[in-house]
Amino acid sequence: MRILITGSKGQLSQELQLALAGEGTVLALGHKVLNLAEPAQIRQQIRLLRPDLIINAAAYTAVDPAQGDRDQAFAVNAIGPGVLAEEAAALGVPLIHYSTDYVFDGRKTEPYHEEDQPAPLSVYGASKLAGEQAIQAVGGEYLILRTSWVYSLHGRNFLLTMQRLLQERDSLSVVDDEVGAPTWAGTIAAVTAEMVRKRRNGTGGPNGLYHLTAIGETSWYGFACSIAQHLEYQGLLRARLEPILSTDYPTAAQRPLNSRLSCARLERDWGIELPDWETALQQYLGTTRSVQTDHDAQAIQSV
Repeated sequence: MRILITGSKGQLSQELQLALAGEGTVLALGHKVLNLAEPAQIRQQIRLLRPDLIINAAAYTAVDPAQGDRDQAFAVNAIGPGVLAEEAAALGVPLIHYSTDYVFDGRKTEPYHEEDQPAPLSVYGASKLAGEQAIQAVGGEYLILRTSWVYSLHGRNFLLTMQRLLQERDSLSVVDDEVGAPTWAGTIAAVTAEMVRKRRNGTGGPNGLYHLTAIGETSWYGFACSIAQHLEYQGLLRARLEPILSTDYPTAAQRPLNSRLSCARLERDWGIELPDWETALQQYLGTTRSVQTDHDAQAIQSV
């Protein structure tokens, strides 16, 4: 099986490349080769490579800059995925695409289900919703997986930023009234690989839209506290954490206060068990130590 993954250097794409390495030939393409803002380039590459599965892990994820860069956000997050869906349908192959909790306004008091009405508060959220709708309009064989608060060893994300700032500053204020589920990119990749295997052996669920996050919930402040505890255990913690309201930390784009997504449909239809966010975080931190150790060993060998 030839698996085409977009966004080769992205945090999710890199985890997907590892998770799917045993499932076939992985073709990971970066934006210089396959730019989602260039429909002609998308069509050219897919028709040249003729993959058996397309996974779109690329996106415009700069939430605040998107407020002033609407055209580019929609080109990458909406028009590009629609073209991917058209090419996948023409080949008769599945498309897996990732979306976000930001399609909701966060006013619901319970976790969001797939059938809840989206109401994005930001350009980023609106562009991701438009991408979902473009894929659904094409039809074909697709899976849209909404996730939230993604972090990994790669790129820019909340966890890596907190790890740095908690060692540099004396105090740090973090929003405590936005609630969601921090989700390790490794979890998303592992679940995606499991879904690919289930589809191949005939035990998978139906096509469509699913929520895929870690189980449980916390605030950004609670997430930061868990990161701080790990640094304190290592003797690296410097900053004192202080909880604040989102109104005390204004941003260009408004965020939903409730980012909780119910994953019951994924668990029921696909028989997939998801880890709680704290267990996944500990697994991530263990991976971090392992990777750092490997890097140290390589550095010693190269001297």
